[in-house]
Amino acid sequence: MVARDCEMTISQPEFLRLLPAAVAGAPFDVSGGVFSSHCHGQRGWRIALTPLPDLTHGLIRLERQRVVFAFHGYATDEIAAFFRRFDLYFARGGG
Repeated sequence: MVARDCEMTISQPEFLRLLPAAVAGAPFDVSGGVFSSHCHGQRGWRIALTPLPDLTHGLIRLERQRVVFAFHGYATDEIAAFFRRFDLYFARGGG
């Protein structure tokens, strides 16, 4: 089940740096741009990053990723809680 498909302005190394706190220290595997966690084979999540063309504005260049989240064996409220925590750790200030 895909729960979210979005674009993020972030590099893969920066994503990897922030991910452990965003998933509350849950263990996960990394293979290329895919991050996955499996709990006893019955529950798991998968986050796949695919590089997109950089976003440029004048001299500013920002790396972008397509980010696809998939969950197996989680209730809707658990997925919502996952995204609340994830969004807190990946939120960017602006304005």
